[in-house]
Amino acid sequence: MTDTHTQNTNDQAPQRTPLFQSHVDSDGKLVDFSGWELPINYGSQIEEHEAVRSDAGMFDVSHMVIVDVKGADSKAWLQKLLANDVSKLKIVGKALYSPMLNEQGGIIDDLIVYLSNSDGTAYRIVSNAATHDKDMAQFEKVAEDFDVELTERTELAMLAVQGPNAVEKLAQVKPSWADTLAGLTPFVGADLTDIEGSNWFVARTGYTGEDGVEVIMHGDDAPAFFEQLKANGIKPAGLGARDTLRMEAGMNLYGHDMDETISPYDCNMGWTLALKDDRDFVGRDALVNKRKQAKDDNTAMKQVGLLMTTRGVLREGMAVTINQGTDNEQTGVITSGTFSPSLKNSIAIARVPAGLSDDDHVQIDLRGKGKFVDVRVLKLPFVRNGKQQFD
Repeated sequence: MTDTHTQNTNDQAPQRTPLFQSHVDSDGKLVDFSGWELPINYGSQIEEHEAVRSDAGMFDVSHMVIVDVKGADSKAWLQKLLANDVSKLKIVGKALYSPMLNEQGGIIDDLIVYLSNSDGTAYRIVSNAATHDKDMAQFEKVAEDFDVELTERTELAMLAVQGPNAVEKLAQVKPSWADTLAGLTPFVGADLTDIEGSNWFVARTGYTGEDGVEVIMHGDDAPAFFEQLKANGIKPAGLGARDTLRMEAGMNLYGHDMDETISPYDCNMGWTLALKDDRDFVGRDALVNKRKQAKDDNTAMKQVGLLMTTRGVLREGMAVTINQGTDNEQTGVITSGTFSPSLKNSIAIARVPAGLSDDDHVQIDLRGKGKFVDVRVLKLPFVRNGKQQFD
């Protein structure tokens, strides 16, 4: 699951999550994030990043959009709406990551869908805040031909508890959850109604490259839960750490590494496309045709990681020059860039020609003055489960 750092462009005051006062009381530095007032950090982005890599941290992700789906055609609607296939969801609570495409095969959003009951007539979707309006419009547009009811759950809050000790510490906070947490495998969730009452849900998902869970609850219950977690050594973490963690983990950020003009093939999301059958999902034909055309024209792109070991920081929008000054010169672009607290060097996610090989020489003009700096091309992720993923 991803979310975007796009700034609020209208004149409306930013919205606040049920944890707004918790952030204020925890000395959070609040910023406008996709129309929501959320903490960028609580004093030290580096400390928050390192807490998640080595211990446990928590993020307020209550701005994410939660939509419950029910009706006889729920499964058929999702099979039309999404590029991945919800038929893969065989057990209640199982989650599926999928792009939602437009008719041109570009990505409207990426989202997670959970199976909510055994007969496939109820699901839950969690999608990105910055794409709320166009997501809901697409949901409703496709739903015109199906018997399906969509309910946006604006009363709910969501906390991501992430890190190698996250599940253990959460079980200390909520001993009654221990058996449920122990039984959760990655990308599986569980309804906690029988334990906590209605509205509580926990899933072994996240956006950091570490173990952990995301917990959904009623907004009224969120502040007390936040304080319980904090009192048990789970460190509040802000948007800054969330971004460096997801970049080290090689996870896309909507509006940066992907958008409505980008094919899933161009941003390392080809694995999310269920194309083996004849299922007619939105954007399928355009996607397949564009992919074939790009291969025929030699314009196909792929996503890679870049590591720079000299001074400086790789930034979004910088050109990636391949075989500079030769007859085989090509270019790509950095879609996300930052300084990696774990690697102590600058890293980037980049979109480059698909034919890039290990023998190609790749450089970045850091200051736009023709002084090119060598960078190393790596397969993503850079870091996973606290460990560097390359030699």
